[in-house]
Amino acid sequence: MLVFWIAFNLFVLAMLAMDLGLFHRRARAVRFKEALAWSAFWVVLAVIFAGIVYQWRGPEQALQFATGYIVEQSLSVDNLFVFLLLFSFFKVPREHQHKVLFWGILGALIMRLVFILAGVALINQFHWIIYAFGALLIYSGVKLIFSKAEFDAENSTTLMLVRRYIPLTENFEGDRFFVRRGARRFATPLLAVLIVVEVTDVLFAVDSIPAVLAISSDPFIVYTSNVFAILGLRTMFFAVSGLIELFEYLNYGLAAVLVFIGAKMLLSNKNFHIEIPIAVTLIVIGGILALSIGASLAFGRRKKTQSGGSKAG
Repeated sequence: MLVFWIAFNLFVLAMLAMDLGLFHRRARAVRFKEALAWSAFWVVLAVIFAGIVYQWRGPEQALQFATGYIVEQSLSVDNLFVFLLLFSFFKVPREHQHKVLFWGILGALIMRLVFILAGVALINQFHWIIYAFGALLIYSGVKLIFSKAEFDAENSTTLMLVRRYIPLTENFEGDRFFVRRGARRFATPLLAVLIVVEVTDVLFAVDSIPAVLAISSDPFIVYTSNVFAILGLRTMFFAVSGLIELFEYLNYGLAAVLVFIGAKMLLSNKNFHIEIPIAVTLIVIGGILALSIGASLAFGRRKKTQSGGSKAG
């Protein structure tokens, strides 16, 4: 099994090296069509990998990978909202945003691996923790209904700590994270943005990792589904950043997904022992997301039209 972990991580490093060569040779803004094409590329890679898992481990594991990938990709949309607000607050130039996301996601890959291995170990050692994870997901789902993704810079603990302990320049210095002023070395605001991105991912992992662990207890399946979703997150940000406000009701869909997965974890205890098949789980999650996206496109557009009509009148 170790050889598959090594091979997969070598593949990830190769993909990151390719990304580094294509996008970071010079700072530039990622165009919409380019981002869309790369987003499709990452999705196709995930589908190919699901086919490999199907041939290697069988249909059950392939379904677990596909479900985990969809859940992680869907929950990542909340990250995109925060990234958008964060870049807007700091006025990060578009040509430097991809660099922040690249290094932020590289750190996220390492942290996710640690969290997943720790989560699997905890579940194997203390089975009752799966019910704690289930309750956490239900709580997170209910909370998501009444909250929106927002970045409050004035009250951001992370940002206050960065400003307190790290000397920052007033302005961006190209795409550099550090600059030297005489004998002193200063961080730029780009580093502050990167640190906040990393901390944000840790907070979101509190929801997403237990959600995927509810679908599969196989650390390789959980890790690979997370990695494929995260690898496509950078280009997906540029593909949907201009359209993200259209998905007005997606939060309700994500909340329903978290509640459903949390309930699935709780129902698996020895008193109920109700196991929801992975195929049913995939259909339910896909249906919830499709309904919330469809409602956003249909009713959101209608509300905008009515709003525009009333203003015109």
